[in-house]
Amino acid sequence: MDSKRLKQLAGDVLNTGAHKIVIKDLEKARQALTRDDIRALAKQGALEAKPRKGVSRGRAKKIAKQKKKGLRKGRGKRKGAIGTRLPKKEVWMTKIRALRRKLQELKPDLPDIKTYRHLYNMSRGGYFRNKAHLQIFIEDKGYITKEKNKVKKQ
Repeated sequence: MDSKRLKQLAGDVLNTGAHKIVIKDLEKARQALTRDDIRALAKQGALEAKPRKGVSRGRAKKIAKQKKKGLRKGRGKRKGAIGTRLPKKEVWMTKIRALRRKLQELKPDLPDIKTYRHLYNMSRGGYFRNKAHLQIFIEDKGYITKEKNKVKKQ
């Protein structure tokens, strides 16, 4: 059998490409006529398939390890606006949840439920930047005194 055809059949039998087949014993290989003959030659070692080459993951693993540590996140690695990397909705959700938790904590100390609802709706409207801003607003309006709040913290 012609060596080109032999390599094609051997590749098919050994489940690899023809270019990966190495014929070690050409005389024996030329006598092969069937696929079974080719399988037998492969067992004897007259035919051999080169191992498959893969893409090394070593560099990728190294980078992943660094990223896990928080490296490779500097300005030069960033693409897109801040709103892309930290979606506006997620920022809003984090902020509003914090404000609502704070309001729940302060609810018993507020004069009445109407005040609580007013502050809640102001939070919802985006009036407060953060919890500290909410706290300052409440203290300035006189809903809760600073002394009362300090006692509560301890």
